Amino acid sequence: MQLDLHAADYAIISLYFVFVLGVGWLVKRKVKTSNDYLMSGRSVPLWITSLAFISANLGAQEVIGMAASGAKYGIMTSHFYWIGAIPAMIFLGVLMMPFYYGSKARSVPEYLKLRFDEKTRSLNAISFAAMTVFSSGISMYVLARLLELILGWDFDLSVLLSAGIVMGYIFLGGLTSAVYNEVLQFFLIVLGIAPVVFVGLHEVGGWDGIVAKLSPPMTSSWRYMDEAGHNPMGVSTGMLVAGSLASSFGYWCTDFLVVQRAMIARNLADARKTPILAAVPKMLMPFIVIFPGLIFMALPHFSSGFSIPVGADGAPDFNMALPSLIAHYYPTGLLGVGLTALLASFMSGMAGNVTAFNTIWTFDIYQPYFVKNASDRHYLWVGKLTTVAGIVLSIGVAYLAAGFNNINDFLQVVFSFVNAPLFATFLLGMFWKRATGHGAFAGLLGGTLAAAAVHGLTVAEGKGGWIAPVFELGSGLSHAFNMAWIAFSANIVVTILVSLATKPAAPGSLTGLVYGLTPKVTDEPKAWYLRPVPLAIAVAVACLILNLMFA
Repeated sequence: MQLDLHAADYAIISLYFVFVLGVGWLVKRKVKTSNDYLMSGRSVPLWITSLAFISANLGAQEVIGMAASGAKYGIMTSHFYWIGAIPAMIFLGVLMMPFYYGSKARSVPEYLKLRFDEKTRSLNAISFAAMTVFSSGISMYVLARLLELILGWDFDLSVLLSAGIVMGYIFLGGLTSAVYNEVLQFFLIVLGIAPVVFVGLHEVGGWDGIVAKLSPPMTSSWRYMDEAGHNPMGVSTGMLVAGSLASSFGYWCTDFLVVQRAMIARNLADARKTPILAAVPKMLMPFIVIFPGLIFMALPHFSSGFSIPVGADGAPDFNMALPSLIAHYYPTGLLGVGLTALLASFMSGMAGNVTAFNTIWTFDIYQPYFVKNASDRHYLWVGKLTTVAGIVLSIGVAYLAAGFNNINDFLQVVFSFVNAPLFATFLLGMFWKRATGHGAFAGLLGGTLAAAAVHGLTVAEGKGGWIAPVFELGSGLSHAFNMAWIAFSANIVVTILVSLATKPAAPGSLTGLVYGLTPKVTDEPKAWYLRPVPLAIAVAVACLILNLMFA
């Protein structure tokens, strides 16, 4: 499926490239220190941090991957949002941000150092740095593959061109450049994809038309989850709740990629409200990124001019769900807008990962272990050079993603190794003062090894089982969910046992880091709709209503 772009389409895409590089050039003048480059000087307004919080996650792996999951699993994919995102974002804003922001930590691993010890910080920093490279590489692969399939561009050239543009504006303006571009990219993604949903729904007869043509398990989010074999996702209610909560809380509450957007807010109140306000557009995103997958599967029943693309193995190529709809519906000019939306999703995801990677490397690996007492200018240049290194490493990872017919499944596997056990460490660290540094380190290591053991002893869709294929699971997603909850549980058990067997920290050293030893926030606005907790309750009620609507 190759598209014939016209001059108007190329002009729109070129204008976007010029604009994002221009933002980096303008911001460059304000970047004077390593803190400016890597942390934006903690001076970004609330509406920017909130939109950047969601946009940093709205990368190609979500826009393309969730459409692919919508085609593969149906409306059950909404669980990634209404169960797998909103509760965790609320939890982060209400309970965890006071510790992150109040501790003055520059990163999530640095908080672990303050709460536990250096070895726990270094283990998390190294594993997270590796994960950001993987995630960035996935975004790069998706875009290059997209440009190869629909424009006929060379895959290698597409990788180098797109990586060079992202590297350009981050190298110039650092995190501030990435954040302001993420806000632009959020609006481009929504405006570029929404017409596909509106036109597609009209052609298939709305939600009723989708329900009439697809199997019932594809159009119900909860009804067929009594047993794993009764739904296309291959998960039961218990597995979904355990796996998705472990994975999602691990991601939204501990992943520095998104937490960083809240940590750069102007004050604690704004830092707490950032993920809560971001949850409002987040809970509506399934209508933008999942519905194209449902339309993709229903459309052949309504349009003789549309067919589902297949991969080299003859199976449906779910990753092409959204691109094929854009090609089907958009004329010249508007086609350029649609492709720009996909480019924006790639750049948003990749830039978010690269800015997290350069901060972690500079503050949590390079400064403590290589050069401790250099000048600020030295660390500024280390951050810039790390930006280049992160993109180069991501290029290598881009080629690994080719083995997955659904990149979202691949990403969930990566999260299960890193984020799921990490959330257990933070949960115990922030709310149990008896947790020790030795316990946290052993728990992190044990949780990660448990995830590796599950992956090696089970197989799903031909992947895993590298130790021995003892048990087969129904889907790649159920594979990842099982890894997540087992890794989380293993971390909890190991951390508690080792902590009880080792010497606790002095209570005075945990002030501001542990619940019960931290002064309560007293500077909240008086109006209820400006306070984090009432806002969180309103968001939770709205999310519950959405779950009931598609039950």
